[in-house]
Amino acid sequence: MYNDSIETLLLRHYGATAPIPATLEQRITVSVHRRSDDRQQQALLARNLRENRISRRRAIQLVALGSAGLSLLSAGIASVQTVLNNGQNSTQPA
Repeated sequence: MYNDSIETLLLRHYGATAPIPATLEQRITVSVHRRSDDRQQQALLARNLRENRISRRRAIQLVALGSAGLSLLSAGIASVQTVLNNGQNSTQPA
């Protein structure tokens, strides 16, 4: 891959007579800042993961809490389905 400037790439793709898009510089600037912010966020996350390790006990607690929450959600869905099914079966033939 070549390390060409943006101007070179635009000339190669569109030719010398093509107009420059109106907001090209702004879009490129926003894109560069967004990538920079993403990389900073990833570096911060990696640093936090390295510095703030969790114990096995805490990991097991988090898994237990998550599975308990899923169990409650499952029970709630089952009860809603039961109520809906009973409502459909209560109709009597004419």
